[in-house]
Amino acid sequence: MSEQSIPFIDLAAQQAVIRPKIDAAIARVLDHGQYIMGPEVAELEKQLAEFCGATHAIACSNGTDALALGLMAKDVRPGDAIFCPSFTFAATGEVVAWLGATPYFVDILEDTYNMDPESLSQAILDAKAAGHRPVGIIPVDLFGQAADYDRIEPIAEENGLWMMCDTAQGFGATYKGRVTGSIGHIATTSFFPAKPLGGYGDGGAIFVGDDELAKIIRSLVNHGYGSERYDNVRIGMNGRLDSIQAAILIEKLALFPGEIEARDKVAKRYSEGLSDVVVTPVVMEGTRSVWAQYTIRAPGRDRSSILEALKAKGIPTAIYYPKPMHVQTAYQHYPKAGGALPVCDRLSAEVFSLPMHAYLDEATQDRIIDAVRSVVPTIVKSAAAR
Repeated sequence: MSEQSIPFIDLAAQQAVIRPKIDAAIARVLDHGQYIMGPEVAELEKQLAEFCGATHAIACSNGTDALALGLMAKDVRPGDAIFCPSFTFAATGEVVAWLGATPYFVDILEDTYNMDPESLSQAILDAKAAGHRPVGIIPVDLFGQAADYDRIEPIAEENGLWMMCDTAQGFGATYKGRVTGSIGHIATTSFFPAKPLGGYGDGGAIFVGDDELAKIIRSLVNHGYGSERYDNVRIGMNGRLDSIQAAILIEKLALFPGEIEARDKVAKRYSEGLSDVVVTPVVMEGTRSVWAQYTIRAPGRDRSSILEALKAKGIPTAIYYPKPMHVQTAYQHYPKAGGALPVCDRLSAEVFSLPMHAYLDEATQDRIIDAVRSVVPTIVKSAAAR
C-alpha cells in the first residue's frame, strides 16, 4: 500500500503564513479599481530593482514574454545567432525562434547543469562558419544557481556579444557579490507560482542598467507606445503585469529573503543525508543558490524504478528535464555546438528532483532522505537499459 504523499511544492503552507496580507493587498486593488498599470506595479518594480541592485526593473506578463521583450529591444532578427544551453525549459530557445533568429544549443557543465563555456566558444565558431551573425548569449541560472559568469562574460566581451541572463529559476541567487537580476546587459525572471518568488498567476520582469534600453522595453511592453497614446512608435506586445499580481508579489517579496535562507537549510540537510548514495548538487564557491529545484542523480541505477519506489512511499519527484531542447521535435533541426551535446544527453537520462520549498519541516525532510536512502541502493539498471 502506498504511503500518504507529501506535496512536491507546498504553496498552501506559504499562503497560510501570508494570507491576511494577501487578502488586504487584493482588497486595496479592488478598492481603487486600477486593475491595469495600477500603483502596485510601479511599487513592485522599485522594490525588485532595490532587491537585486538593478538600475531598472520592468514588470511584465510572464517570464517568456520577458525574454522576448529583451530580444525585441535588442532588435534580434533573422540571420542572428543566439547561444543558449539545451538543458533548460523550452522558453529560453523558443523566443529566439519567434523572432526568426537561430538558437545555437550549447552543452552544460556536469556539476552545476549550467552553460559550459567551452561548448559556448565552439558554438560561436560554428555560427560564424555557417554564416550567421553571433549577437547574444542567454545563460540560464538553472535550478536556482547562477551560471559561471566569470568564464562566460569574457567570452561575450571577446566576441562583441550582449548577454541576457535567464534567471527565471535563479532570481535572488548571489554570484560572488552580485545578485542575479543585476548581472548581464539584460536579465529576466518569471513569477510563475512554482518559482522561488512566485505569484498567484503568470508574471515576469526584465532588469536593465541602460536608461534608453529600459525606455524601449517599457514601450514594447505596452504595444510600442510613444509620447502620444495612439501614436505607437514600434511594434510591441501586450506584456503588462496585472495590478493584483503586483500587489501579491509585493507581499511575497517581503518574505523572500527569509525563504531563501530556509531553502538553503533544506538543501544542506538533504546533501548531508544523501551525498553518499546519490550525486547531490554542487554550489560554486562564492555563490548561493535559491534552490528552485533540488536535483540529484543516481548513475548506473534505473531511474524509472527509483521514482516508482519513491512514489509508493509517498515521496513525489519530478524530472527537469527528460529531453534537452536539441532533441525535442520543434527544435531538433537547430544547430548544436560541435554537432553533439553529450553531457546534456547523459544527464537528462539521470536527473530527478526532490520536494523543495521554504516550509519543508525537518520531519518531512527526514522522511524524504530515509526513503531515498532505502530505495536507491536496492535498484540497479537492467542489462537491457545499459
